[in-house]
Amino acid sequence: MTRRMTGSIVPQTFRDQPRWWTEGTAWLDSLPQRIRRQCEMWDLTPDGTPWHGSNALALPVRRQGEPYVLRLAPPDERTRDELAALDFWNGRGTVRQYAADPEAGASLLERLDGDRTLRQVDLEPAAEILGQIMGRLAVPVDDHDVPSTNLIISRRLDELERDWTETGRPFDRAVLTDAVMAGRSLTGVGDDVAVNGDLHHDQVLAGTREPWLVVDPMLLRGDIGYDLARSLWWRLDEMPDDRTIIAQLVIIGDAAGLSRDHARTAVIFRTVDYWLWGLRNGLTEDPVRCARLIAAVR
Repeated sequence: MTRRMTGSIVPQTFRDQPRWWTEGTAWLDSLPQRIRRQCEMWDLTPDGTPWHGSNALALPVRRQGEPYVLRLAPPDERTRDELAALDFWNGRGTVRQYAADPEAGASLLERLDGDRTLRQVDLEPAAEILGQIMGRLAVPVDDHDVPSTNLIISRRLDELERDWTETGRPFDRAVLTDAVMAGRSLTGVGDDVAVNGDLHHDQVLAGTREPWLVVDPMLLRGDIGYDLARSLWWRLDEMPDDRTIIAQLVIIGDAAGLSRDHARTAVIFRTVDYWLWGLRNGLTEDPVRCARLIAAVR
C-alpha cells in the first residue's frame, strides 16, 4: 500500500482497482461498517485519511494516544497468508503486526510512512536495500506447510513448453531452453530458509523503528533469489541501458549474499516464467519489459 488519499473513507482510486471489476463492490461497500466494528473491537480512533494498494485499505488510527494503522482486505486465503507471514517474521525487516483478525481480514500494524516507498530512492541505494532485506528475511523455517520454491518451480517447468506454444512461440526456443535449464538448477536449492515471494520497491515503506520495512509479504521457503527478477522489472523503465540492468542485478544479488551466477539464473527463469504467464493473461506492458530484461541478462 503506497498511496495516501483524501476524501471518502473508501477512496474512488481504490474502487477503480482492477480487482473489483470482476469481484464486484460488495466488500468495498461494507468497508465503513467493517472499519467501525474493528475500531470498536480494538479501541481505535481514526487518525487521518487512508492509503491503499490494489487489494487493501490502510487507515491511520490511534489507541491510547499511540499511532497505528488498521489494514483491511477481503478475508480470503491471500489475506490470511499475509497475516501469517507477518506473524512469522514478527517485525524482522517487516512491519510489526500487533493484532490480527483473519476472519475479518483485519490487522493492526505499526505506523509507517505510506507516502515514502523505496521507489522514491535512487536506483543504486534502493537495490542495496532490497538485497539486504532479502538476506535479512532468510531466517530458518521448518514448517512444511509453507510453500516451497522448489515445488513451485518444478510445477511451472511442466507448463513452460505448453505456454510457449499456446502463446504463439513469442521468443526464440533458445530462450525457453535457457529458462528450463535455469529452473532445473534452481530446484536443487535447499528449502529451509524463508523467502518473501512478493518483494519490490513499492512494498518497502519508510519507518521509524527501522529506516525501511516490508509490507504485505508472501511467505515461501527455499531460494531467496526466487523472485529477484521482480525487483528488476518493477523499475526497469528507469534503467536506460543493459549496463544499468546488470549493475542492478549485481547490487541486489551481492547484498542478498547470492553468487552472481545464481542471481542471474534465478532472473532468467523467473522472467521467462512471468513473460509467458503475462501473455496468457492478456498483459501487454510487462511482457515487453520481460523481453528487455532477458536480452540484458542472457
